[in-house]
Amino acid sequence: MNRDWRKFAPWGLYLAVAAALVSFGLFVVFRTLDLRLQISLALIVVGLAAAVLLDPERARRFLTGRQARYGSNALLMSLAFIGIVAVLNYLAYQNPLRKDLTEDRQNTLAPETLETLRSLPEPVTAVGFFTARTPSEQAERLLEQYRFYSDGKFTYRIVDPESDPVAAREAGITRDGSIVLRMGDGQEIVDFVSERGLTSALVRLMNPASKTVYFLTGHGEYDLEQGGDQSYALVKRTLEGKNYTVRSLNLLAEHQVPSDADVVVVAGPQQPLTPAEVEALDAYLRNGGALLALEEPLPVTQFGDAPDPLATYLSGTWGLTLGEDIVVDLSSEQPFVAVAAQYAAHPITEKIAQVATVFPTARSVQVSGDLTDTFPVVLVQTGQNSWAESDLAAVAAQENFAADEGDLIGSVPLAAAEERSDWGARVVVFGDSDFASDAYFGFLGDGDLFVNAVDWAAGQENLINLTPKERTQRVLVPPQSWALGLILLGTVFVLPGLALVAGLTTWWQRRRRE
Repeated sequence: MNRDWRKFAPWGLYLAVAAALVSFGLFVVFRTLDLRLQISLALIVVGLAAAVLLDPERARRFLTGRQARYGSNALLMSLAFIGIVAVLNYLAYQNPLRKDLTEDRQNTLAPETLETLRSLPEPVTAVGFFTARTPSEQAERLLEQYRFYSDGKFTYRIVDPESDPVAAREAGITRDGSIVLRMGDGQEIVDFVSERGLTSALVRLMNPASKTVYFLTGHGEYDLEQGGDQSYALVKRTLEGKNYTVRSLNLLAEHQVPSDADVVVVAGPQQPLTPAEVEALDAYLRNGGALLALEEPLPVTQFGDAPDPLATYLSGTWGLTLGEDIVVDLSSEQPFVAVAAQYAAHPITEKIAQVATVFPTARSVQVSGDLTDTFPVVLVQTGQNSWAESDLAAVAAQENFAADEGDLIGSVPLAAAEERSDWGARVVVFGDSDFASDAYFGFLGDGDLFVNAVDWAAGQENLINLTPKERTQRVLVPPQSWALGLILLGTVFVLPGLALVAGLTTWWQRRRRE
């Protein structure tokens, strides 16, 4: 009995089509010519060969008939089209071009940034540390612009610090959403992603002169090395990550501030400074130095009834008065933990304008505008539901107390900054030092506030001024109801109707010719 094998020929075609689909999927997923893809490609050949061998007459008619001629023409046209598209894509890839069509050029880097990228002496690598809780899309768009315009000198990648904690620790990252820029042996950390911050960091990498910050010792200040909640170890690590040199300074032994000091920090002394130390700080500031003074309320220090020469100096020479009080903030869950409710328009606070900061056991910092050649600014204030309690005896005895006539009631200033044009000196005063300790450094914007203050005092807050972009405000005026109806009529009925009429007319004319 002769079996007709031709009926099995279509199964060979089915096998070839199925194998082709599987091969395409394997290539898209794995992007490699592994054993699985090789087997799938072989099955395509086997399927086509089986179809031809089982029904050679049909294969011959397919290859030589009118349908084959039409099919070959369509195939040639398709291949030509694909070839043209491939060539155009290759030319576009080899000669990339971007055009910002926005009126206010919001998607174009500032000329200063473009010049900085052109001036890079060696490649720069950016690593963005973003957890799943912090969106990275905006940062990636900005980094991609830097990469595009850098002529291959700027590359970037995004890392999840929770998945790779070793990389985050080695980079000195303490804040989610930070970007680390590396060029050669230099490194800069950008805590707030912006074009200004990234470009300033690039400029610092290109000019790697290290700034030196001295932390005063000898009065029970926070320790820089020990670690733990009652230390400034995170402060030191973060500053060193930003290319600062951090050192300790004992003025009782050295009697003067070293000549390489860019900033001196007095962080939470438990005993008052001596008059001689304050004189040394004054001489340093008169030569254009910078000082950060962070003093706690008297009840949580060991000052007792002893005078505070540093507070007296800041008040008399700078007009920055540390109040003999303690701030009570009823908007906080803990009354003696003051919460920042207002920030000044100042380089120290502009980057954290939308982030809260907290100050455990703080005192007020009041500003006097009576001095000449000074420019004082209140940086941080509490909300209206607070006051600066001046009855320290009642606070120490844990007695009942309330806002009264002798207290500063309402919005209480917690920090102030001042610059003297005649000396070229800068001073920042905080009525609290706990906020920058390891216990609170990573909480909300506390650590960022302290580091920003150091940057400003050291003159690092604004290495480059970018050309501002003014956004064009546009208002969409909705059309009237008759206009909406006209749009609906034209798009839903008229245009489709015309296409339908054209199709029916063509069909009728062909039918009449038959």
